[in-house]
Amino acid sequence: MSHAVNAFSETRERAVDSRETVLSVRGLNVRFGTEAGTVHAVRGMDFDLRRGQVLGIVGESGSGKSVTSLAIMGLLTPNADIEGSIKLNGTELVGLSDKQMSKYRGNDMAMVFQDPLSSLTPVLTVGRQLTDAIKIHNKSWSAARVEERAIELLTLVGIPSPKERLKAFPHEFSGGMRQRVMIAIAIANEPKVLICDEPTTALDVTIQAQILEILRIAQRETGAAVIMITHDLGVIADLADDVIVMYAGKPIETGSVDDIFYEPRMPYTMGLLASVPRIDATESKALVPINGTPPNLLHAPTACSFAPRCPLAGPECMNGEPDLIRVGPDHAAACVKSNELAGVDARDIFTAPEIPASPLDATPREHRPTVLELRNVKKHFPLTKGALVKKVIGTVKAVDGLTLDIREGECLSIVGESGSGKTTTLLEVMEFTNKGEGEILINGKSNQDKTNLTGATNRAIRSDIQMVFQDPSGALDPRFTVYEVLAEPLQQFGYPKDKIEPRIRELMRTVGLQPDHVNRFPAQFSGGQRQRIGIARALASNPKLVVLDEPVSALDVSVQAGVINLLATLRAELGLSYLLVAHDLSVVRHISDRVAVMYLGKIVEIGTAAEVFDNPRHPYTQALLSAIPIPDPRVERERERIILTGDLPTPLDAPTGCNFSSRCPVYRMLPPEKQEHCRSTTPPLETDGSGQQFACFFPTSVEKIATPHPVTTPSAS
Repeated sequence: MSHAVNAFSETRERAVDSRETVLSVRGLNVRFGTEAGTVHAVRGMDFDLRRGQVLGIVGESGSGKSVTSLAIMGLLTPNADIEGSIKLNGTELVGLSDKQMSKYRGNDMAMVFQDPLSSLTPVLTVGRQLTDAIKIHNKSWSAARVEERAIELLTLVGIPSPKERLKAFPHEFSGGMRQRVMIAIAIANEPKVLICDEPTTALDVTIQAQILEILRIAQRETGAAVIMITHDLGVIADLADDVIVMYAGKPIETGSVDDIFYEPRMPYTMGLLASVPRIDATESKALVPINGTPPNLLHAPTACSFAPRCPLAGPECMNGEPDLIRVGPDHAAACVKSNELAGVDARDIFTAPEIPASPLDATPREHRPTVLELRNVKKHFPLTKGALVKKVIGTVKAVDGLTLDIREGECLSIVGESGSGKTTTLLEVMEFTNKGEGEILINGKSNQDKTNLTGATNRAIRSDIQMVFQDPSGALDPRFTVYEVLAEPLQQFGYPKDKIEPRIRELMRTVGLQPDHVNRFPAQFSGGQRQRIGIARALASNPKLVVLDEPVSALDVSVQAGVINLLATLRAELGLSYLLVAHDLSVVRHISDRVAVMYLGKIVEIGTAAEVFDNPRHPYTQALLSAIPIPDPRVERERERIILTGDLPTPLDAPTGCNFSSRCPVYRMLPPEKQEHCRSTTPPLETDGSGQQFACFFPTSVEKIATPHPVTTPSAS
């Protein structure tokens, strides 16, 4: 198969090279005037985009990726000062008024934004917004022809019952469906350039796989050139032909996707690639963090902008900003030492910390104390209708009979799509009340024992379990100094006053921050540092269990690596246990001992990380894992995929029997009598003797239900 895929790639590369240039950007500079001074957001951006080409643009937050795309679309704010040239099919766009740009936006070039909910007008139907996008550039078309085109577009992007769904409003669609509508609007007039700015960031991995496939179909149908802006290097490895790596507003390495991933010549690119955990990694090594923060762009750099964070920086790096120099036929890097970096491993440049071994590793799991146990926990919500008289029309089974346990020094991760019950499970554990069904035990103390729910006993139980939230900015009170943020839980749990300050300084050192910075406010720290403060706050009461709700999803990958390493180190040194919820299964693979896969409130598979990731038995687990793009172009070309169709069933249309049967690729392969068994009987969570448990009557191998990649047929809902 690999020979065929490589031949396909070579043929496509030659075809792309022979096509005309549709977008040419030369010397693009974007500056913003602010009260603090002039921000040099984009500096010297140059590239050509050919018909049918996919150009990936990557880099940390603030590197200038999105500003570049908005400059091309003419959507920057009035305080933006733009210099340089942006030519679309030879027509200069820089200097055109907003009215003049309207001739090109939505017609010759279009954009798919990150958040479809805020990009679609909530008071207009989907059909109105789609037909408006068609009519404004096709004024001679009849209403019937416009509607026919709108239905055709919704069908193309996999919206079921397209004629009826034209009358629906955006809030009546799921996140993945809304993004499909955005893509339909973007390709409505067959643009020559399609810009995708983080189009899958807010989506589940299964929906992401569908959206990426829809983008492939859209590109094939329109022949558009695509600019893919994303922080997900796996998506770039999967889709891109060429890559631009940006740092401090400037391109610092450019080349083919293979050049960038296999022969990086800029230390920043090398660190970026080494900081990403991989779902196919069988050995869990410390990730490579890029220490420090990007420069303040209020002043244009006079030396290599990466020098303050680069382990290889020397006096020669201070003599002005290095230009992009050619290191290969189509490969360039902005580093004075680029010729010395051929074949060098990133770990030879950046120092990955040594993660200490935990003393608990020598103790078998069954001999360790149980820190948290859930026994048949249920949380159901009535679904009502009516303003004055409420009528129950259904039940949301957010958590439906959950049983699991976490041992001392262990990390258990719960994974699944949005709506599977992960966050509700965390909230049930953190609330520790006896209002729901089932039993929750924290260090052996049960929520069914009323003496554990009040007074000093309850306070002692709650000191044993703390939480780290997804968004460090929202979790820290901006009016408090770091000292006050960390002192608050200590005061609540009765810590002696004379020992609070030494404890705060100890916590700062523990999470790798300067103790002298405790009088600063959270806004004065970077995102990664704020998350470290959140971890320090969680550690204040010496908990036995730390609940982690998407602790690194809001961070850049370079910063994410440092936080993941910190969590691993703390677990080993302090004997902590973790209950982790995350969408990024690569992070889950890297940090977890055990993994539970949830679907519609139930666990459908649970086992060690190695068992679940290397030998998934449930079709849903197999689909989740196959949807994760791997940051390796050659692996991506040869992978086979399981593309799930449709979204999670609604509570009003919940399937009986196996709740995954409506989307299950195995179910569709079964004879009628076995399908009936799946529809009528709920599969129990059973083991095959290895300790790994899965709820499926007919488990099968991935190879039997996977589709060769790249997929060439649309995914219908």
